[in-house]
Amino acid sequence: MNRTIDSEALPKNSMLEVNFSDMILLMVAVIWGASYSLTKGALDYSPVLVFISIRFGITFLCLLPFTTKEILQAGNRALFKASLLGGILCSIFLAETYGVLYTSASNAAFLISLCVVFTPIIDGLWKRQRPNINIIFSAVLCLVGTWILTSGKSIDFNVGDGLIIVAAVLRGVMVTSTKRVTDAIELSSIALTQIQMAVVFVASTFLMYFSMDDISIPTQIEFWWRTIFIVLFCTLFAFFAQNYGVKHSGPTRASFLMGAEPLFGVVFAFLLLSEPFSVELVLGGLLITCGTFYGLKLTKEITNS
Repeated sequence: MNRTIDSEALPKNSMLEVNFSDMILLMVAVIWGASYSLTKGALDYSPVLVFISIRFGITFLCLLPFTTKEILQAGNRALFKASLLGGILCSIFLAETYGVLYTSASNAAFLISLCVVFTPIIDGLWKRQRPNINIIFSAVLCLVGTWILTSGKSIDFNVGDGLIIVAAVLRGVMVTSTKRVTDAIELSSIALTQIQMAVVFVASTFLMYFSMDDISIPTQIEFWWRTIFIVLFCTLFAFFAQNYGVKHSGPTRASFLMGAEPLFGVVFAFLLLSEPFSVELVLGGLLITCGTFYGLKLTKEITNS
């Protein structure tokens, strides 16, 4: 069994691999930052379940020639654990995609960043360690930022905002679980990604078939260029990179690097959707970002102490 070591504990002669892992995780943040604006545009032409089924169905087919042999040779234990991760991922995308449908792309990008604070807390609970009081403070700071961000849009808490926060919690569970699964099984990052894609594709298609009366495939060019970009970069590359990065880094470090996602999300929302900047957006986003980075700095210090 191949055991990986948290990157924060790696010796100096391992810095080359650490830097590579850091780089691809940061690239995931950039790409996922763009995904909210692209997804919101695609949902103008397609119901959520149809979009998810198409996205992960194409991804599954693209990976099929490269993963079939390894997956067929994998043991039942590895397939079961990888499928559990796929189930968590499916739940994330149902919550996240429906959330993007009902809230703005910039709100979604900021709210999903709460997973960066949830991750060390979930990791601590998993290890049966009491969360540090300063980490709790950073989480509260992020929640205050979330309240300011959402109250600037409407008096009532938007259902889309709530779904994105659910997705953020599930992302924290996902990152923490991915580290443990990749440490426990011998399965390449690309094969793990393929199993996750298969689970999301089958589950979303099943839900689509039994919950929708009229299922039609969009034909608009606008939908397809957005979908192809999302498949190639936000799905194929991003999930492979995340699985690889989390395997070679700790959950906290990985979430820290991907915590830059909301900053890129707001930039892309402004550039692609012409969403306006507001005082609430800037202040709320600033509090979330500061709380996130402060919390992760603390968890790194605690890990190294």
